[in-house]
Amino acid sequence: MVANPEMDGGVAGWGSFRGARVEGRVGADGNRFVVASWRNSSYGSVSQRFWFKKDHLYAFSAWVQVSEGSGVPVKAMFRTRGGYRFAGAVMAEAGCWSMLKGGLTAQQTGVAELYFESKNATVEIWVDSVSLQPFTKDEWRSHQAENTELYRKGRVRVQAVDASGRPLAGANVSLHQNELNFPFGCAINKHILANTAYQNWFSSRFKHTTFEDELKWYATEKTQGQEDYADADALLQFAKKNGVSVRGHNIFWNDPKMQPSWVPSLAPEQLRAAADKRMNSVVSRFKGQVIHWDVVNENLHFKFFEDKLGADFSAKAFQAAHQLDSGPIKFLNEYNTLEQKGDADATPANYLKKLKEMPSGVPLGIGLEGHFDAPDIAYMRSALDTLAAANLPIWITELDVANTNQAEGLEQIINEATAHPAIRGIVIWGAWKPSGCYRMCLTDNSFSNLPTGDVIDKMLDRLKHKSLTGATDQDGFFETSLYHGSYDVSVTHQDAPVPSAGSFQVSSDGNTQLITTTVQIQVSS
Repeated sequence: MVANPEMDGGVAGWGSFRGARVEGRVGADGNRFVVASWRNSSYGSVSQRFWFKKDHLYAFSAWVQVSEGSGVPVKAMFRTRGGYRFAGAVMAEAGCWSMLKGGLTAQQTGVAELYFESKNATVEIWVDSVSLQPFTKDEWRSHQAENTELYRKGRVRVQAVDASGRPLAGANVSLHQNELNFPFGCAINKHILANTAYQNWFSSRFKHTTFEDELKWYATEKTQGQEDYADADALLQFAKKNGVSVRGHNIFWNDPKMQPSWVPSLAPEQLRAAADKRMNSVVSRFKGQVIHWDVVNENLHFKFFEDKLGADFSAKAFQAAHQLDSGPIKFLNEYNTLEQKGDADATPANYLKKLKEMPSGVPLGIGLEGHFDAPDIAYMRSALDTLAAANLPIWITELDVANTNQAEGLEQIINEATAHPAIRGIVIWGAWKPSGCYRMCLTDNSFSNLPTGDVIDKMLDRLKHKSLTGATDQDGFFETSLYHGSYDVSVTHQDAPVPSAGSFQVSSDGNTQLITTTVQIQVSS
């Protein structure tokens, strides 16, 4: 959609926004780009106008540089009839190009004017290689289906032969998935411990969980020096009994409002001692029993501990957690990186910058809470694409959706997440309690599904392959596409008195080879 996207035509197609001077330049390597200089405000920029269509999804990218400085935030914005729309952001540098990747869904049909924004009005903004691609909803869903097939499934071929190795046509093949390779879980809390109906509903669906509050510092040490892990221990035993993996959430929470009541008044040295005790206590107690640790929760938005104990607090906490329990992945866990466009504290670029502050040698993970209001799937994909460049496991750790179109929004998010190759797991933030859930319940108080619960069951049914049957062709082959996981196969034939069985694994290691398994049938004479 972009006129003169590579800037080979100088400034052709590009105009000025808010009075900035726009000029074309040529780098020492012969590369052409456009520049916004003499910027009198944060909005001064190059610009170009487009025609958006309502409900179309737009994927956006551009290469951006600034004339001076390092880590200068630059946003891509669209001015529309309905207001200003954030598309993406990057931490721009002088002397090298940075890719700004973004996206948005059009809320109405009409003109949309692209411009770039930086609060630092003293720098020039350089722009090159701009792309804006439109997609209908059907085209977007088609791409999701292609990605799901490519990244979540593998091609499998079963061959039925007789004792002499001759292919058997018309053999009946039945496939059963034993284990789902894609972690899909839901949070729980202490109310599950004495509620059999809740236990049955949960354990029949999920193999991954997060304790909602029971492992947090304010829950385990309400009074200084009086630790109480009874609820957390009981939840862990419930999880073990039901074969459920647990995310350790969390060691610290950087929000000053989320501390134990006695913590904020501590002097720095007292706080340091209390924090050391907390680290050693919780991590040592649950060592080897959790798959992840959320080490310093929400440390992009808040800095309670950094303000009191130094800017390197988070880095030291990650190192200490790793020394105490080296097995689990250590996660930064943050909100609005995925779900809320334009939160300057938590943009994907800022998240990647924070990752670089973490100590080397510690296995890191990207935790995206995912507390969505009105999901914009185009932006969500661009955020995941940007974060995926870190080549770290990405989990959506606390997924819920606000009340408006809750089930529809939840399904959109899950479809996008499971189609993205960088996502390694999802945990729904739908822990039940008598007073109601945090924002999104999956069941009513009788543990009958609400529409959101139906969305979850639909997704689990799709991922689990509860049963799949077919017949072999003239060469004895049955071929299909299966989600990653372990499978049993049973083959029968009209001339075989006893079924023959086998097993195989559809790997998620990126191997796209066709898996062939052969099942020999003893055919009666």
